[in-house]
Amino acid sequence: MFKRLILLSFAFAPATAFAQSADLEATCKAVAQNFFLSEKFAIGAIQSFPELKPPGVRMAYSTRAGTAPADMTDTFECEFAKQDKPHELVKFCVSTTCYTANDDDADRKRRFEEMRILLQRAEQ
Repeated sequence: MFKRLILLSFAFAPATAFAQSADLEATCKAVAQNFFLSEKFAIGAIQSFPELKPPGVRMAYSTRAGTAPADMTDTFECEFAKQDKPHELVKFCVSTTCYTANDDDADRKRRFEEMRILLQRAEQ
C-alpha cells in the first residue's frame, strides 16, 4: 500500500525537469535582458540542459506586462561553451532568429558580439 501511495504521488506531482541549472538560467535571463534593453519582461516556462554539449537554456517569454505564462509563445534560447562560469556565450536565438559569432549577417553578428561582451563584463 505504501509503495502505491508513493507511485501515485509521483504520477500526480507537477512535472519538473531534473538536472536544471539555475546558474545557466540566470545567465540566459541576463542575455535576454540585455538584448531587449529591459529589466522587466515576463518569463514563463524555462528549461536548462547543463548535460548537453554545448549546455543550453530555453525559455518562454513576453515583453508585454501582465502576460500569463500559458499565453507566452515566444522563445529565447542560449547556448554556452561550458556549464561553469564564465559560461562564454556561443549562440542565442530569439524565436526563429539566431545570433552567432560567425553569422553571415553583419547586424546579427554585431548583436551577438554585443551580448558576448556584456556577459563577459558581468561575469568578471
